[in-house]
Amino acid sequence: MIWGTASGAGKSWLTTALCRWAARQGARVAPYKAQNMSNNARVVSAPHGWGEIGSAQYFQALAARVTPTVAMNPVLLKPENERGSQVIVAGQVRHDLSAMPWRERSALLAKEAAQHWQTLAAQYNCIILEGAGSPAEINLAANDYVNLHSVRWAQQTGTCRSVLVTDIDRGGAFAHLYGTWALLPEDVRSTLSGFVLNKFRGDPSLLAPGPQDLAKLTGIETSAVIPMQAMHGLPEEDGPYGLNQLMIAGEARYRIGIVAYPTLSNLDEFTMLQCHPAIQVIWLRDGVSAATQQRLLAELDAVILPGSKQVSGDLAWLKQQGWADWLQAYVRTGKPLLGICGGLQMLGETLDDAAGYDGQVSAQAGLGLLPLATRYGPNKVVQQRTFQLGELLAPWQGLSELRFEGYEIHCGETVATAIEKHTAQPVLYGAGEVTSPVLAWQSTQWPNVLGIYAHGLLEAPHCLQALLAGPSHSRYSGSIPLPAYDLQAVFEQLADCIEEAIGPATLREWLAL
Repeated sequence: MIWGTASGAGKSWLTTALCRWAARQGARVAPYKAQNMSNNARVVSAPHGWGEIGSAQYFQALAARVTPTVAMNPVLLKPENERGSQVIVAGQVRHDLSAMPWRERSALLAKEAAQHWQTLAAQYNCIILEGAGSPAEINLAANDYVNLHSVRWAQQTGTCRSVLVTDIDRGGAFAHLYGTWALLPEDVRSTLSGFVLNKFRGDPSLLAPGPQDLAKLTGIETSAVIPMQAMHGLPEEDGPYGLNQLMIAGEARYRIGIVAYPTLSNLDEFTMLQCHPAIQVIWLRDGVSAATQQRLLAELDAVILPGSKQVSGDLAWLKQQGWADWLQAYVRTGKPLLGICGGLQMLGETLDDAAGYDGQVSAQAGLGLLPLATRYGPNKVVQQRTFQLGELLAPWQGLSELRFEGYEIHCGETVATAIEKHTAQPVLYGAGEVTSPVLAWQSTQWPNVLGIYAHGLLEAPHCLQALLAGPSHSRYSGSIPLPAYDLQAVFEQLADCIEEAIGPATLREWLAL
């Protein structure tokens, strides 16, 4: 079990690294997180078709060299606002549980999670469990199946060892470790095998006598000091928070602004953009001055409206913060604007959620940049497929006829409101399915505006290359190289990092290998 002293301590990163290291030793290894809270999700196989799991567990399974399944993250909570979340169980939306108070539903969710734990325990001889937040939230301990009960299930199945990781870069690391240790119930505290100081900058010798004194107080050794891995290549579990939204510097050949509204989702699909040496991603968050908006109009080469878990709320935020007006001005420059999933819905003329399936009862006007209307209902589209692009107008013509592997996760049905306003043929289908619902639109009035339901376009190197080669307003001439991002190489680098920082002997002891 990988516990953390808080969210952001490094649990997901360390779990992914351990999955690849164990797989390199020949172990049949799998990840497991009983409950994840994230709007970053991926589509995986489920007992009755397709289902959703947290992106972190999806990438951990790939690191472990196994096929991701819903058993690896049986409960996924997708926040829709400050007080509510959509509940996903075994990959499927549960409206009944979403409407139930937290304490009442926790026992039901724990039962579901335990059943999937048993499924994994029967299939794998090594499972890396990931906790959530902190295991020392004493107000939640009786219902904490993701941190505490999961260890107890593992103890019943076999041997369980736990590791506690903290973010030393934020300060207070020794207090966090000691306080968490002190508040752990004794039956799970006995599984604790080591402390890990993560995200360390500087000379490790300066830590003394902290680790030694902590060991005297707790009986637990500090097993590793892991250097700061700021550009490790994995998608960030909690999104772009902490990044400077307006930092425009260096010699980036292509600058892309991504609007970061409150419940933005599926940000892992932008990892290739963030890791590309020729691209600078700029997160557009809080409202900005008129002068800054003018600077952004000049500096940005493209803008993306990403997915959203609560589209009507995020659209209202766009309008309140002034980004809606700014987007109208941006479109008039002729530069590319891409809306993905919820971003596509915002680009339309109307959003109708009379029953509150998108998170709140509402009906409002969209940005009016595509002739589309979206109506929300109880059904949610969750599937993987190959997508086939049709003929597109400039500046998107480089994508014409390209295929890519991707996935859909969305609520709502979108239809065109004025056929004469968009291209003669819809611009995206499921590959080979000319009768399937339209999945993307391009307006002839504003041909630089493209809306697409499919996730994965920007993870396909050939599609990304076509996009980067197209814009004539890029600040530098010449072709932009193909993305160098290699996910398997990222997994290998993570495994190398923990092997050096923790040591093979300690890793084998932790994993009973």
